[in-house]
Amino acid sequence: MPCATPDREITDTALGLAVRAPSVHNTQPWRWRPTATGIQLLADTGRQLTVTDPYQRSLVVSCGAALHHMRAALGALGWASVVDYCPDPRDPDHLATIHTTRRPPGDAQIDLAAAILLRRTDRRHYLPRPVPARHLRSLAAQVSACGAAVRQVPETLLPRLAAPMRHVVAAHAADQRYQEEIARWSGHHRISDGVPSRNAPAARPAGEIPVRAFADPTLLDPVDQPDAAQWLVVGTTRDDRRAQLRAGEATSALLLTATGLGLATSVQTEPLGVLDTRQEIRTGLLHDCAYPQSMVRVGWSSRTAAPLADTPRRPIGEVLEV
Repeated sequence: MPCATPDREITDTALGLAVRAPSVHNTQPWRWRPTATGIQLLADTGRQLTVTDPYQRSLVVSCGAALHHMRAALGALGWASVVDYCPDPRDPDHLATIHTTRRPPGDAQIDLAAAILLRRTDRRHYLPRPVPARHLRSLAAQVSACGAAVRQVPETLLPRLAAPMRHVVAAHAADQRYQEEIARWSGHHRISDGVPSRNAPAARPAGEIPVRAFADPTLLDPVDQPDAAQWLVVGTTRDDRRAQLRAGEATSALLLTATGLGLATSVQTEPLGVLDTRQEIRTGLLHDCAYPQSMVRVGWSSRTAAPLADTPRRPIGEVLEV
């Protein structure tokens, strides 16, 4: 089938869905450049979190999630896609180029794109209701299709997850540079990026597995019992930029599939930005067979929980290079 490129209207519509992808601190560290031969994805390194993400790993994983969102949106709009990953060794910020051909969408493509509009990051507690094994198998299949693997953390191994997370939370609490970075990227003042107060609940009680705390949290948490989330670790056998992009795609596929199944989700990456704690998770949970790239909480939100507000997004004009 001959290569073709979508017009500006289709591209803008797809971008409107792609920019809803999750990213570390909602930094949205991507730029898009349509060309005559494909749609290029570039890292916006000026939005790097230098303390939280000193090696740009989470930045690249975030861009991978946006890449998957973009492909899902194009698929629903009648454009199949293939990706050329890291196509220019001389330009490490050129992460991928999407090549498209016309193809009528099927139900799966439409459902996946519809989940983009429904997905929210829910950092609140989840109910003590088990996630069916068939749902977990569906999530694992989507991750595998993107070239990554996922490990469900069984209850007996949760201490191996909790320990490094507590270590890094304590270290960050005493790190003034980290606290200043969190304050810049969260709170009441965020209007086009970052994590607004309305999307952040209060810090977890002592004894629970901690999750990243943001400035000035105001989101009410209706669940008054310990968190019953399932924890999933997404990993790759390599740790280069291509692998990190693929992990971002896999994380996006997991989140959208979970949303379609009615599950609540929240990506957690705080301990993965520190070499020692990331290695501790790699050894303790992945047995040194894969590199952890993201961690996802999955579960059921309370029926009495208030609907989550959209997190803000940058205007298309800020991320599109014409």
